[in-house]
Amino acid sequence: MSSIELTPSQKRILSALVNLHRQSEDAVKGEDIAEEVDRNPGTIRNQMQSLKALQLVEGVPGPKGGYKPTANAYQALEIERMDQPADVELTRNGESVTDANVEGIDLTSVHHPELCRAEISIRGSIREFHEGDSVVVGPTPLSQLLIEGILDGKDDTNDILILTIDDMRAPAANQSAH
Repeated sequence: MSSIELTPSQKRILSALVNLHRQSEDAVKGEDIAEEVDRNPGTIRNQMQSLKALQLVEGVPGPKGGYKPTANAYQALEIERMDQPADVELTRNGESVTDANVEGIDLTSVHHPELCRAEISIRGSIREFHEGDSVVVGPTPLSQLLIEGILDGKDDTNDILILTIDDMRAPAANQSAH
């Protein structure tokens, strides 16, 4: 999948949508997103049209309606290859891991939040990691994504840790984008 270049504003709105959707598990109203990112609802509606066109958001009609992020939304926010892998904190069972760096994060199977997994590409050895380890990755430089999970498996050939995600959050940007 080619990576989608989002404007900072689109990225903030998408992050807000993803966070609000994770809290409520329901369609998120434009007004709630507007409040979260401190914009007016009209602006949000316009942005949502462009995000829908990019297939990052689906509209849910009806009184309980609103917006939901698509699987692509998670990917657009965070399939970032790290330019500086050392910048991303990695901890195992509460201990900081210093001899391995996070090179990339791939969020797979986000269609099923209850099966949500992350594939963490590591530069360095993953020998010390064992199934059942509690692993925290992040925050990442770009979207400040933080992932907490349990090691479900590993791909030793490609140095990939497969986590079952317990919690994933990307704090909405505090600074106001113009």
